[in-house]
Amino acid sequence: MNKNGFFATITALLILCSAALPAQAALPKNFDISENYYTVYGGPDLNATLVGNNEYSRGDTVTLNINMMNKGAITGFKSENEVDMGDYVAEMLQQAEMQYEAQAITAVGILATLKSDDPHIKVKSGPQEAGTLKQGKQSSSPTKFTIEVNKNTPAGTYPLTLELSYMYQHNVQVGGDEFDSAIGLVTNKEVGIWYENKTQTQTIEVKVKKEPYFEVTNVTGDLYPDEGGLLYVTYKNSGEEPAKDATVRVSAGDPFSTTDDQAYLGTLNPGKTAVAIFDMDVDGDATSKLYSLNSEILYEDADGHDQISDSIKVNVEVLPAKESLPGYQFGTGIAFVALAACFVLFRKKQQKD
Repeated sequence: MNKNGFFATITALLILCSAALPAQAALPKNFDISENYYTVYGGPDLNATLVGNNEYSRGDTVTLNINMMNKGAITGFKSENEVDMGDYVAEMLQQAEMQYEAQAITAVGILATLKSDDPHIKVKSGPQEAGTLKQGKQSSSPTKFTIEVNKNTPAGTYPLTLELSYMYQHNVQVGGDEFDSAIGLVTNKEVGIWYENKTQTQTIEVKVKKEPYFEVTNVTGDLYPDEGGLLYVTYKNSGEEPAKDATVRVSAGDPFSTTDDQAYLGTLNPGKTAVAIFDMDVDGDATSKLYSLNSEILYEDADGHDQISDSIKVNVEVLPAKESLPGYQFGTGIAFVALAACFVLFRKKQQKD
């Protein structure tokens, strides 16, 4: 092999071992290609940080942006094989192994998984690939997860578990026996790299805001087709903060209509209720069944800011149409016959005159 055409042969033996193996696990037989010159102590250490605000409202669906940094370090080397002075092949292999061993703190092929143990917070995203991170480096772009906050979630802090799985270099061996003194290199160098799997877990906290939360607790009112009537709706503030100067507005969809779609509730403190009264009209051809109307509450929060609640469902029942009573029909018929008789008598009298 001439100098210009020289290149070393490197064989990478990627042997994936369980992270449960002890740190000083025996080398597998197919890995043992040469002497092991060093044992390295230390490895990757991933640290995840949630970017931006971590406080959300009930009912929110949001995307979490998580940055990762590898704070791993090599804490020490242990020499496993002494090299005789003048043994150039061994000296070159020893130096080469030292260079490779320095890569032991790189996290390779990071797979991030976010989990929630609380039913109020749902993680909508599956595992996300986060690439490879060398020591001291930060991820080039955030790893993204979408979460959904249940509408009935109590205010408070909710821990999510971030699981980070990756490979790291557990050991390296360098072999070869041909030394070219002209270029000072081992020309048939082989490198065996033994990787292990490792998993780290970290807690990512999200917070649900203290704020008013409204629900309908009671609906009354006798509504019939082709008739108007009053609808009484009881609203409760089930949240943790007061709602000042609250006004509720209802959207009257088919078969309802109204010219009175707003009602003043006043200040609703946590746990308190107020009744809204709406004057509703019902179409004459409305089917007797349960209907769902949308409503929303406009209020001032504890900081003096105007807010609008999420849509609040109001279930309204249209009762069966009223039937005319038989006595009423009979009385109407008699009156009509009597009126007709009077009309005939009046005509006859006119003719005689």
